[in-house]
Amino acid sequence: MKIAVLSRNPRLYSTRRLVEAIVQKGHEALVIDHMKCDIIMDEKGPSIYYEGQKLNDLDAVIPRIGASVTFYGTAVVRQFEMMDVFSPVSSIAITRSRDKLRSLQILSRHGIGMPNTAFTNFNKKENNVLKHIGKAPVVIKLLEGTQGLGVVLAETEKAATSVIEAFESLKTRVILQEFIEEAGGADIRAFVVDGEVVGAMKRQGKEGEFRSNLHRGGEANVIKLSRAEKSTALKAAKSMGLAVAGVDMLQSKKGPLVLEVNSSPGLEGIEQATKVDIAAKIIEFIEKSKKKTKRSSKSNLHA
Repeated sequence: MKIAVLSRNPRLYSTRRLVEAIVQKGHEALVIDHMKCDIIMDEKGPSIYYEGQKLNDLDAVIPRIGASVTFYGTAVVRQFEMMDVFSPVSSIAITRSRDKLRSLQILSRHGIGMPNTAFTNFNKKENNVLKHIGKAPVVIKLLEGTQGLGVVLAETEKAATSVIEAFESLKTRVILQEFIEEAGGADIRAFVVDGEVVGAMKRQGKEGEFRSNLHRGGEANVIKLSRAEKSTALKAAKSMGLAVAGVDMLQSKKGPLVLEVNSSPGLEGIEQATKVDIAAKIIEFIEKSKKKTKRSSKSNLHA
């Protein structure tokens, strides 16, 4: 097969590992910058041109779409889907997961545990939304924030109101979440591929930091998930329609609570912590899916 990794930087760890896994499995690999793809639509059907050349011989693409280019990146993935090129992560699932509010609404609808969360058109005089979260402290998150950026811990209700007012004055939307004190500044990342948790790590924030993101100095160690944690991770990924996902959870007195379901989870932290070849698992999923497609096509021909 000819498999392309959609990535803006071929030197990134995740991109390099995916290319290595593709080659090790005996396939042809290439890296395509999705922001340099031209999407063409005419009576001949959908097509994509990259650096002046028409891409018409790919079997699969692996999206590594950054949050800042979600709109264009998912348009490229969608075009490949229209061209019957397989993607282990669908364009609609990427779009769904990148919308923090929508993703939390979906998780809530499916009865998946999460910190109490609220979104409001805040009005200081009339709004009592904080009562739905619980007592302070409260976590305030920008809807567009990533990697722990745009996340504030307000220690008191008065501080929370001030922070919300500040964001509102900048026309910036935020969500409010219950602070899970017993998590101790740590969270769990469960990596899901094709309905299976293939690796899990516990990320601990540095001292005095309630955010556990590795980009912010956190440390990661391998962890064995409880049955409830594994079940929650799989249910969360399925609810978002993601065959490949990084599910972030907190350990709480109420059980596992999902913070986020990531459609482009990084490989570096999870592979180094677990020593599992996650990249190979993703390629194996593509191989399995392509075989199913071929069998289905043959069955339709003989029907």
